[in-house]
Amino acid sequence: MTENTDLLADLLAAGDVVVLSGAGISTESGIPDYRGPSGALVRHTPMTYQTFVGDPAARRRYWARSHLGWRAVARARPNDGHRAVARLQRDGLVAGIVTQNVDGLHQAGGARDVVELHGSLGQVVCLGCGDLSSREELDRRLREANPWFDARVTAINPDGDVDLRDEEVDGFRIVGCAACDGGTLKPDVVFFGETVPAERVHECFALVESARALLVLGSSLTVMSGRRFVLRAAKLGIPVAIVNQGPTRGDGHAALTVDAPLGVVLPELVRLTRLAFDARRSGPPR
Repeated sequence: MTENTDLLADLLAAGDVVVLSGAGISTESGIPDYRGPSGALVRHTPMTYQTFVGDPAARRRYWARSHLGWRAVARARPNDGHRAVARLQRDGLVAGIVTQNVDGLHQAGGARDVVELHGSLGQVVCLGCGDLSSREELDRRLREANPWFDARVTAINPDGDVDLRDEEVDGFRIVGCAACDGGTLKPDVVFFGETVPAERVHECFALVESARALLVLGSSLTVMSGRRFVLRAAKLGIPVAIVNQGPTRGDGHAALTVDAPLGVVLPELVRLTRLAFDARRSGPPR
C-alpha cells in the first residue's frame, strides 16, 4: 500500500464520509467498466433513451440482448470492495452511498440506504402508466413468450446488455405492461441521453453538501452525471479522495488519489481505519 492509502485511512477514520461509486467497483464481480481497463465502451455502443423510445426494432433487439444479460448480472456476487464499503458504513464512518451502478451489488454486499443514481436493473417501469414491476417477473414472462430463445453469451456490458448477432435476435417477442395491458416497458435505469430524476439529484447533492469528505470509488468521472458531485464538493471546500485504476476527470480536484484495484485497497482501508479509530479513541500515551 502507498502513503496515500494511509492518509486516506486517516480521512475515513474521522467519519461523515459520502461514497460515490462507479462501474470500477463491480469489475471484480465480472461486470465490466465502460471506460476502465476492461474498456466495454470500445466495443459496445450503449442504448440511448431516444433510440429505445423511437425505434421499435432497436427496442426489440435491446430486450433480446438484455434478457440474457440480466441473468448474468443477477448471478453476479458482491466482491471484497462492496463488502468493505458496507463494513465502513456499519462502523459509522460512511454516512451515505451514491452509486452510478445499476447492478445492486452494494446492497447485496450489506450496504444500506444506497442511492442508485442511475436506477436499478432489478426493476422495470412502464413508460405509459408508470407502473413498477420486478425484473424477475419480466424474465418469467419473456421466457414464456420465447421458449426457444437461447444464445451463448460471450460478453456482458455494464448496463446488462450483451452482444448478439442480428440473426440470433430474429423472432424474439417482447411483452407489454401487465398493469395497463400493453404499455412499453423499460428497465428502470437511466439510459444514455436520459435525464436523472431531479429529486434523486437533489438527494445526492444534499448528501455531498453535508459530508466531511467525498470518497470516489471506481469512476472515471468522464460524464457530468457523477462529476458534478466532485465539483460541488470542491466548490464547498469538502476534501475529495479518489480510488480508481487509471486517471479520472476529477483528479485535479482531489486532495488524495490512489491508483489501485478496489478489491485490494478497500479491505486494507477497513483494517487501517479501525487502527486509526482505536488510536484516536485511546488518545496520546500518558
